[in-house]
Amino acid sequence: MKKILIVGGGIGGMTAAACLLRAGFEVQVFEQASELGEVGAGIQLSANPMRVLDHLGLVDRLAALGVRPTAYQFKMFDTGEVLQEIPLGDGYVERHGVPYLSVHRADLLDSLIGAVRALDGAAVRLNAKVVDYREDGEGVSLQLADGSEVRGDVLIGADGIKSLVRAKILGETPVHYTGDQSWRILVPAERLAPEMRPDTVNICVGPGKHGVVYPIRPNGLINMVGCVEYETWDDESWTARRPWQEMKADFAGWHENIQAIIDHADKDQCYRWAMNNRSPVDNWRTARTTLLGDAAHPTLPYMAQGGGMAIEDGAVIARALQQEDDVGEALELYQRNRLERTARIVNESSANRNMFHLPSEAALREAFAQRDMNAERTAWLFSYDPITVELR
Repeated sequence: MKKILIVGGGIGGMTAAACLLRAGFEVQVFEQASELGEVGAGIQLSANPMRVLDHLGLVDRLAALGVRPTAYQFKMFDTGEVLQEIPLGDGYVERHGVPYLSVHRADLLDSLIGAVRALDGAAVRLNAKVVDYREDGEGVSLQLADGSEVRGDVLIGADGIKSLVRAKILGETPVHYTGDQSWRILVPAERLAPEMRPDTVNICVGPGKHGVVYPIRPNGLINMVGCVEYETWDDESWTARRPWQEMKADFAGWHENIQAIIDHADKDQCYRWAMNNRSPVDNWRTARTTLLGDAAHPTLPYMAQGGGMAIEDGAVIARALQQEDDVGEALELYQRNRLERTARIVNESSANRNMFHLPSEAALREAFAQRDMNAERTAWLFSYDPITVELR
């Protein structure tokens, strides 16, 4: 039985761990933090990652913790006019077999942690900072900050956008500031008038900026992310706080629903970070080491698929290691089956940024009139099943 070492206890690492444990592998996850947890933010789970979560038996739990939005709507920033809509709700389940959910990232991670610990209560090591690793013909050795060493057959770097494992495989890779900085706030729905509480995922588009608003808990917690063009580069950390007044000024003139959400945010809980882009790479593995999630293919959030790709990766790598006994062949099979799809999502997310920020209402209307977002995403994005797709 192969021993799989995973660096990083986030959504991608925990999905991989759960899928690998279910497949019969020995797994150890190394997380440098003293406790497992996610920063406060929402995540959208479309059919493609939901099929993996269904495989892990988590759909009912997540459906109870999260929200099933009725639609995914693209709206004009100032009037709220719906430019285009992707139907969700019950019809989405009929078409895809699983619901479309919006949830708190902490609730998703907690559910995945529960799945891992139910399979192996000793699989996760906390306060376990990996400082280096080395490969040889027989396996991989991890060096931890406390001086200890751990040996395994395969290493998966699921350690995020500033991945130590990625740096060893790829060296320094170019980072391009997109020109955007992203605001994030969470607002309890009871602070809003009933008519101001969204039951849809709203993508509000406008000149030089766009906003994403959706509910993430049944009690009505509202998530808002607002991407605004700034000439200067700022921090890339999700936990960098900025003055509420700056966010209010950035969205002056926007629809009253957006104003209400901003007005009712906690004034000391407004976060803003730089949106940096990294081009897709054509290799993220060595003989016994590979990457998944943001460590492999960091993406802008303009398709709501960053977490989805990490979840897909976790299922596919488990299947590849089952399908091929030779470690090198398994890692090559995994990579071969993920490169094209993840690159497409990275590139289309970048293209969406430009579309959402077109300089006039006329240009925005024309752009959305030329595309059928529901048909596009159904054809190749939502239809993908990481649990059954043929790996070749």
